[in-house]
Amino acid sequence: MTFNFDEGIDRHHSDSVKWRKYGEAVLPMWVADTDFRVPECITQALQRRVAHGVFGYGAHPTGLEEAILSWCERRYGWKVAPQWLVFMPGVVSSLNLCVRAFTQADELSIAPTPIYPPFRRAAALADRQQLLAPLTLVDNRWVIDLNALEGHLTGRERLLMLCNPQNPGGTVYRREELLAQLAFAREHDLIVCSDEIHCDLLLEPGVRHTPFATLNEEAAQRSITLMSPSKSFNIAGLGASVAIIPNPELRKRFSKAMAGIVPHVDVLALTAAEAAWRDGEPWLAAQCDYLRRNRDRLCDSVNALPGLRVAPPQATYLAWVDASGLGIENPARFFNAAGLGFSPGGDFGEPQFVRINFGCTAATLEEAINRLTRAVNTRSA
Repeated sequence: MTFNFDEGIDRHHSDSVKWRKYGEAVLPMWVADTDFRVPECITQALQRRVAHGVFGYGAHPTGLEEAILSWCERRYGWKVAPQWLVFMPGVVSSLNLCVRAFTQADELSIAPTPIYPPFRRAAALADRQQLLAPLTLVDNRWVIDLNALEGHLTGRERLLMLCNPQNPGGTVYRREELLAQLAFAREHDLIVCSDEIHCDLLLEPGVRHTPFATLNEEAAQRSITLMSPSKSFNIAGLGASVAIIPNPELRKRFSKAMAGIVPHVDVLALTAAEAAWRDGEPWLAAQCDYLRRNRDRLCDSVNALPGLRVAPPQATYLAWVDASGLGIENPARFFNAAGLGFSPGGDFGEPQFVRINFGCTAATLEEAINRLTRAVNTRSA
């Protein structure tokens, strides 16, 4: 079975947030969706559902339930019980719910930095304080340094918000690193929200994703795991995700926080998610191979340029590039002027970085590398 990830699809004049942000002179390589056509199994499932012609309220998604349970057991050896599942219209909603459900007004959450911006916004929107634990580069991997919080903890921390694989750094945490995070949560009696939305996009050979909740029974009972097919299969615009919550009391609190506010998942989103998790694995494997080649090409090119450095991500299609060596106040603005629309590192907590989305055709990536090279070499000349 072959898949064509080299197909160029013009998204300039579509409803794409990614491609409509800039004019046609700028290559958009920022927000985390890819430029790939979804697998045929998703398109066909949606076409069948649309052909039915009736879109009333959807019942509990038993087909999707079966698909995600099988997916977790097959790929991660995780036997998830059906009652643990809470279907959501997106992971960002779940991040916000976790802050509101598991902290009070005078209590704090802990999150890594740099981090996907909604982690920090979730605390701000709930008028909660948040402690930030820095990521440090160790053996070319961005890992969270919870020890750096010593002396800053107040005793009012209630929630540890993790991201694995890490966005924007691309690290896949090893089991011993996750156990250290669990030990920290136990010591400070923290509930753990683990965002694992990028867990299927593994690029480094031999690396495996370990869901936090699979470490042991304590981890399962202390955690909320967030998963979605949206990044893996490029269906973020449809909006389907799941919060996996083994602890019935935590599940009750989470569900109470969403009641009357968070809508049920759209029937078409449920259809797409079920098709992805049931039949999309061959396409996903081929996509990861393609993304691995893109990653290697981009990282080799970036690290060959003066003033730039990147640790190759173990997962995701996002490269976290250190541009501090350029001596530029605003690297994102500099690259934008060169026709490159990268995510500003300041949004994640590090203004001297940019995040580059390499989930695009090889041809698009080559054009981006050419523009990047010209911009840096012209400045260095």
